Amino acid sequence: MKFDFCIIGATGMQGKIAAIDLIKSGYTVFMCGRDKSRIEHLLEKYGKKVTFAYLDLRDHKNAKKIIKTSGSKVVINCAEGDWNIEALKIFAEAGVHSVDLGSDILMTKKQLAMNNALKKKRLIHITGGGSVPGIGNVMLHHAAEKFDSIDTVEVGFAWNSNIKKFVVPFSIQSILEEFTMIAPYLHNGKIERIKPLDSTVTVYHRAIGKQKQIKVGHHPETYTFYQYCKNKGIKNLDFYAGFPEHSTKKIFPMIELGLASKEEIDFKETKIKPVEFLTELLKKVKMSKGYTETENLWVFIKGKYEGKNRKILMECVVPPLKGWGDAGCNIDTGMPASIIAQMIYNKIIDKTGSYSPEYIVPVEPFFKELRKRKMSIYENGKVIN
Repeated sequence: MKFDFCIIGATGMQGKIAAIDLIKSGYTVFMCGRDKSRIEHLLEKYGKKVTFAYLDLRDHKNAKKIIKTSGSKVVINCAEGDWNIEALKIFAEAGVHSVDLGSDILMTKKQLAMNNALKKKRLIHITGGGSVPGIGNVMLHHAAEKFDSIDTVEVGFAWNSNIKKFVVPFSIQSILEEFTMIAPYLHNGKIERIKPLDSTVTVYHRAIGKQKQIKVGHHPETYTFYQYCKNKGIKNLDFYAGFPEHSTKKIFPMIELGLASKEEIDFKETKIKPVEFLTELLKKVKMSKGYTETENLWVFIKGKYEGKNRKILMECVVPPLKGWGDAGCNIDTGMPASIIAQMIYNKIIDKTGSYSPEYIVPVEPFFKELRKRKMSIYENGKVIN
């Protein structure tokens, strides 16, 4: 049997969200990962609409074989971002279109550099098809068209929960990088760098309230947004991450104890990376009954239009969704990846090559699909989808 879509990293949170969204949209899904036990309930619930195969991206030859076996023409890569460039090479060899959830700046550059090679193969790749990057990129596209010149772009996320108890937010590896990696940002046309925790400010966000946020540096938007806006004279560009206090109080000790390290250590005659051990350990952390999350993804642009100063604040407010309680606000990452993959499958997106979303994802259809999933897009306080 051939399946409409193939998902890599399908046993993780984002992979499961993307799979369920695709199934509910009427498609069949070939789920690939390393821990079948985490999706047994989905395989039983959805029957012939879904199947599973063990896949390890470290084995290129077998990974390519499995992807071809799926019969899918579009792959969603929900594996950790560290594997995105290797995964893209496998997808190109397998002859399939692909979407991933985003890479750091260096890897994003490598993926975009494969543009000509993918065009020759008539393949489409979109990197950063989740929340931020993802929804934020499409909001930038929408707003940037309303400026003749752009001075400043700020982008970020903020979230909170109704029960003040720690739950793993998205990928703990990505979160720890946000707190620890030196953050490059554009200030008066020059690249500056700062330690994230030295940049803390308190900001109000719709549906969230006042919250502390920090500049973070590994997000690809600080590269792709600049490329997209440089012809309009952009001089300032920052990415901000906002976390509730009850979450940061748990994250700080992890960093202090060295659990964010990717450096291998010896443990009982084997080598392990502390952050990988932490990732597996935190998979056992369960949500409290009734726990829900709300998130605000936002992009602020300041510039000029027809000689007058203009400011636009774009926001995507992601509320708790009935039936998705165990996913929290992660729905705004897995679902957009599903939407974009469907656009490729249905040839709504048909321009071959390698892109970040602001260049290729059509704004209005994308916003419309978000609205179907209860995600509201605001432009200066007014819902536009």
